Amino acid sequence: MNGNFSKKDAIYCNNGAWEAFKKTLSNLQESSVFILVDPNTKKHCLPVFLEKSNLQKAYTVVEMPHGEVNKTISTCETIWTELSNKGADRGSLLINLGGGVVTDLGGFVAATFKRGIAFINIPTSLLAMVDASVGGKNGVDLGMLKNQVGLIQNPDAVIIDTTFLRTLPKKELVSGYAEMLKHGLIHSEKYWNEIQSFFEADEEEVAKLIWESVCIKKEVVDEDPREEHRRKTLNYGHTLGHAIESYSHQNSIRTPLLHGDAVAIGIILATYISSELLGFPKEKLEKVAEVIGAHYKKQSFSKTDIEAIIDLLAFDKKNRNGIVYFVLLTDFGDYKTNQTVTNELIYSAFNYYN
Repeated sequence: MNGNFSKKDAIYCNNGAWEAFKKTLSNLQESSVFILVDPNTKKHCLPVFLEKSNLQKAYTVVEMPHGEVNKTISTCETIWTELSNKGADRGSLLINLGGGVVTDLGGFVAATFKRGIAFINIPTSLLAMVDASVGGKNGVDLGMLKNQVGLIQNPDAVIIDTTFLRTLPKKELVSGYAEMLKHGLIHSEKYWNEIQSFFEADEEEVAKLIWESVCIKKEVVDEDPREEHRRKTLNYGHTLGHAIESYSHQNSIRTPLLHGDAVAIGIILATYISSELLGFPKEKLEKVAEVIGAHYKKQSFSKTDIEAIIDLLAFDKKNRNGIVYFVLLTDFGDYKTNQTVTNELIYSAFNYYN
């Protein structure tokens, strides 16, 4: 599976990916190479990367702290300073080796350092492979509010090697799986049905399903790079999902949720709302809830919790003039953007989930 979608944002998966990596380096003629990692990817993924890439050039490892809580401007400042102190110039290359936090933040660092240096993303988590790898979105959080500061800048290449998935705990695979479920909902019932076998599939089939997910997102992004219409569908389940995720991180008595766990809840809520407002078939809603219920631990939400989550919707990036806009579905692959939803219906959706 090779994908050379365009010269700037070429995406490669497994077969031929590392040859493409070498060719990209040859074309860039970078003055120096920096590799951004966190403690987990430094331990588990950097040795795999060095073996697979057979990197012949001198490189400097830059380490950032692990986790969403460190996806901040403060972390960027530390990395910018380290790059500067270690001699990075406008001809340098930053290789972002990690999950969504590393690739999102690393892309932002590269796109802004000295007004932009080359960068290559090597996603090592399922979530980063099927979501963060495509579309050129880079950025950081503002407090507990996700992705409030950032820009769109494509990497010079994306190298996807599903070997890295062997380094992940099951909970991280399940988190990434939520984005594949979303792709099924916004693309086709056929793909939704295919990915039901994901956790029982062999490595070759897993790679095929991941590549198909990447292609679904890439098709959407290419059609609407500035997120004016169709690209908004990639936010399906995320309007409430992001608010739930932020709430779980700022509420000291709740267990912080992984991104995919929160999005999975958001998908159920959005599909219920779609059923009520746009006639998404009830029997398919039940199937969606059943599939997600089989993979994601049930959470409970009190009236106070729901009120706080609704308050957080005010910070959603897709809002216009104080109005919260949702992406909703009439069926698999059949969407409507810029939908308004009453708080009463949001409460009903949480009641359905509870």
